[in-house]
Amino acid sequence: MTKRPHIIIFNPDQMRADSLAHLGNPASITPNLDRFAHSEAVSFRNAFCQNPVCVPSRCSFTTGLYPHVHGHRTMTHLLRQGETTIFQELKNAGYYVWMNARNDLVAGGIPGLAESHASEIFYGGNTPTAPGPITKSPANKEEHGFYAMFGGELAVDESGRNYSRDDEALDAAIERIRNLPDDQPLCLFLGLQLPHPPYQIEAPYYRAVDRAKLPPRRKACDGAGKPLMEELIRKNQNLFDYTEPEWDELRGCYLGMCMKVDEMFQKLCDTLKEAGIYDDSAIFFFSDHGDYTGDYGISEKSQNTFEDCLTNVPFLIKPPKGAPLDAGICDGLVELVDFYATAMDYADVVPTHSHFGHSLKDAVGNRSLPIRKFVCCEGGRLPQEQHCDEFHANGPAGTKPEFPYWARHAAQTDPVAHGKGIMLRTGEFKYVARLAGDDEFYDLAKDPDEQRNCIHEPQYAPQIEKMRVQLMRWQMATADVVPFDLDRRFTDEMVWAMVKNLVPDGYEEEIHRKIREGAHPFGLLAYCRNRFKPADL
Repeated sequence: MTKRPHIIIFNPDQMRADSLAHLGNPASITPNLDRFAHSEAVSFRNAFCQNPVCVPSRCSFTTGLYPHVHGHRTMTHLLRQGETTIFQELKNAGYYVWMNARNDLVAGGIPGLAESHASEIFYGGNTPTAPGPITKSPANKEEHGFYAMFGGELAVDESGRNYSRDDEALDAAIERIRNLPDDQPLCLFLGLQLPHPPYQIEAPYYRAVDRAKLPPRRKACDGAGKPLMEELIRKNQNLFDYTEPEWDELRGCYLGMCMKVDEMFQKLCDTLKEAGIYDDSAIFFFSDHGDYTGDYGISEKSQNTFEDCLTNVPFLIKPPKGAPLDAGICDGLVELVDFYATAMDYADVVPTHSHFGHSLKDAVGNRSLPIRKFVCCEGGRLPQEQHCDEFHANGPAGTKPEFPYWARHAAQTDPVAHGKGIMLRTGEFKYVARLAGDDEFYDLAKDPDEQRNCIHEPQYAPQIEKMRVQLMRWQMATADVVPFDLDRRFTDEMVWAMVKNLVPDGYEEEIHRKIREGAHPFGLLAYCRNRFKPADL
């Protein structure tokens, strides 16, 4: 077997695809990722997550399974015992798996479970708390803009830095790369908090983005058939008097956070080069989901709405040396479950469970190859599943208004607004099926900002029906998975009861041994009939 490549995963949190300059945002400052995509990797323009919040997305892309398969569709239902991840599988295949504690992946209340998925976990918290914002942020819901989650410019310490938990984790990852484990390929997962709200960043990133270059913000469009969830979040966030210059400050700050992510990624790549393992590494850069960042008049995210700003994420892949590469932007549709399949393919490790990812190895080598006909994303709950809304998951009394996420959590208490929904998106159209409220349909060529729901417009009826059938067949194909290992239908006691009247005295141990070894009952019956004659009994 040839030497396995190192698997390097750089995973910012809540980063929109259009935060990258090479994907068309004139205000973005991401020169390192832009250069990476131009000459050393493939950047998938149309990559989509499988759930628009952290935990379900991570449970999906680390397993290659959709959130509905095992019910991982909330922030408080994580992977449990018996559910493997790419990290556990690579570890068992001989990889040294390093990760920082920002994984939002496995159930924290099960002792030793997180450690079973890694060789080493960096927990951090060994440095002083970084300074907060320079300007005092709104302190309660009565103050203007409280639920915008805008902190603004962060102060710096006496050394001129704002050294965050992300910086600490990056330095720990760099230290691990500089001290590679002996005779083991490395799988390194660096999960960042950036650019997750609150929207705040230190100089020089805060003022680096030219607010005048920001693309137009997608405005709220009540009455156009948009989801009830968005209406309730807007009402609860109460940002109706948030001015356009204020939104621009928030959006510019967010892109400043993405600018720092870009520099952190380059710092990690430089370390891989210094250590002499850059060429031998398969490198993956992608986010778990996106962010409204003011689009539709909303801050942060939602758990069951599916606009591109939430579901379309950056996804870049650099193959290891020797693997085909057709560097540049790929327009094919891909899903984050494809990360699982692709990384396992490069690592030459066979998955130990069924999955639904497509390896992108061939597409990385030839961007013109077809990939997926459509992509899906899902979220929400059934009316009786009150335990699946985050409001009630935060204690008997529910989330308090002083909590920045109260606006979204409170909206989730409405079973219609928070009803289950599934998005199916092609290159031209987007269809959202909902168990409560109206379905949604958008003609993306005519309405790329998804401003008008055309679900009831007769001219689209044939296309809507086609996508409904596609969604039904997709759900049939992905509804469940069967374990690879097989179960015995009978206990040892059951098998013994079937054959014991055929076994003469003195031969019991021989037959019990065959039973313990897993002999099939019917085969054992035939064996006993041939082995023993009636006279023996």
